[in-house]
Amino acid sequence: MNFDDLFGHIGQHTVDGLSKGAIYALIALGYTLVYGVLRLINFAHSEVFMVGTFAVLGLWTAFGVENNPPIGQAVLLLVLGLIVAGLASGGTALAIERIAYRPLRRKNAPPLIFLITAIGLSLVLVEIFGLVLPKLLGEAVPSMFGRARIILGMPTIIESKTLFTVFGTSVTNIQVIVFVAAVAMMALLDWFINRTRYGRGVRAVAQNPETAALMGVNQERVIMLIFVLGGIMAGAAALLWSMRFGFTQSSIGFVLGLKAFTAAVLGGIGNLRGALVGGLFLGIVEVYGATLFASNWEDVIAFVVLVVVLMFRPTGILGESLGRARA
Repeated sequence: MNFDDLFGHIGQHTVDGLSKGAIYALIALGYTLVYGVLRLINFAHSEVFMVGTFAVLGLWTAFGVENNPPIGQAVLLLVLGLIVAGLASGGTALAIERIAYRPLRRKNAPPLIFLITAIGLSLVLVEIFGLVLPKLLGEAVPSMFGRARIILGMPTIIESKTLFTVFGTSVTNIQVIVFVAAVAMMALLDWFINRTRYGRGVRAVAQNPETAALMGVNQERVIMLIFVLGGIMAGAAALLWSMRFGFTQSSIGFVLGLKAFTAAVLGGIGNLRGALVGGLFLGIVEVYGATLFASNWEDVIAFVVLVVVLMFRPTGILGESLGRARA
């Protein structure tokens, strides 16, 4: 165990963990919104994020973007990337709800059927992007079993540079952009849910769907809204991932989705602010664990932490449901 590296560069590892955890937190918001209203674990949400990364890649490829464009062009590409990824991920999330979940709700299907459907949708999207896109791109189609999907690189829109140094800890421009943008998006969503008329409708349905319907709240519109909002957050996470890590593949959402779900549970699933806390906490713990042990233990550490936290705090760190959120 490398305690010297961990404590000798703990500031640097914390900054790395915060920027990584911010992406987890954005994805976790989708799980939290859907669970808070429907008590449904939407495991297909990880592929909503994946679609967003391909949307960003497709946009930048269509524009013929090369590495390190001028700053004005870079800003325009990021804004367009956010819009396109948000539309693609939000549209995918809405399609999943309308095509798959809505018919099941109308038939009063048991929760297990929803869970199986979510897993099935996730696999379908992975296979579509893993098998169809390589053909379109002229790549050899990998086998369905035993081989990794192709990894697609992305151009560097903003070159990573040290912005400032605090007590020996270097903070890059990419880390600042990722963290600030993620927190700003989450703050905007929190304000929307807690301070707007539509947000009150979401909280009313989350707390008591029957009473909300009697008060005139359209439950179907609320459900559509939460899927779209969760998809937009996943799209924003896809853009930030593309900036920070610069690659995508059809299976990219699998482990990231599990970690985002872990972050939602750690913070208190159904709690928007809990998703932020859980995501940042998980990101820091992962980086600390990878430094202390080895990078290939990163995923193991994330889920061990989940088990340990839930043993002592089953409702998560904050544990407040969406329906009980304060106005």
